[in-house]
Amino acid sequence: MKRVFGAKKDKEPPPSVQDASDRINKRGENVDQKIRSLDAELSRYKEQIKKMRPGPAQEAIKARAMRVLKQKRMYEGQRDMLYNQTFNLDQVAFASEGIKDAQQTMTALKSANKELKGMMKTVKIQDIDNLQDEMMDLMDVSHEIQETLGRSYNVPDDIDEDELMGELDALEADMGMEDEAGVPSYLQPDKEPDLDAELNLPTAPSGHASAQHDRPQVMCVIHDIIF
Repeated sequence: MKRVFGAKKDKEPPPSVQDASDRINKRGENVDQKIRSLDAELSRYKEQIKKMRPGPAQEAIKARAMRVLKQKRMYEGQRDMLYNQTFNLDQVAFASEGIKDAQQTMTALKSANKELKGMMKTVKIQDIDNLQDEMMDLMDVSHEIQETLGRSYNVPDDIDEDELMGELDALEADMGMEDEAGVPSYLQPDKEPDLDAELNLPTAPSGHASAQHDRPQVMCVIHDIIF
């Protein structure tokens, strides 16, 4: 049967948009080459017409130039038509690429949506809230511990500000004395008390008679101080 009717041939796949666009561009290049050739021929006829005198020979050259010009206009029309077809194919190719990109985007979104749903099952809002509450409690406890460890020892809680200001004034006075004397007051030697001034003792006389005369008075003063 195959020998009589022949085997069924496989259908060739239809040309793609890119194949059709390449074929049309190749035809357009051929048309452009023909138009350039006709332009060169027209330029040659134009130079011949300028050099020839009016007459039958010049009219023959003009007739040839007119025929070449008609061919050029025909090829230019074909070229414009091919350019329009190429433009349409480019639009179709752009739309096709856009659809492919949209399909890939949808596939990626579906995959990401499925993965996100699986991840959301392992994460619960209540667990997050509980974790936040626990972290806040731990931070409060940590703050209280830091305050407790940073508390000073033997410092009274009820300190009078006026008393502190008095001590500060005394400290400033000591610093002033230090600036004048060059030595802090607490480092200066203690002055010996004047016992004679405190006891109000009279001065000792230079003569022997005066000493005997003033001895009862000194004994009375000493007796008053002791008793």
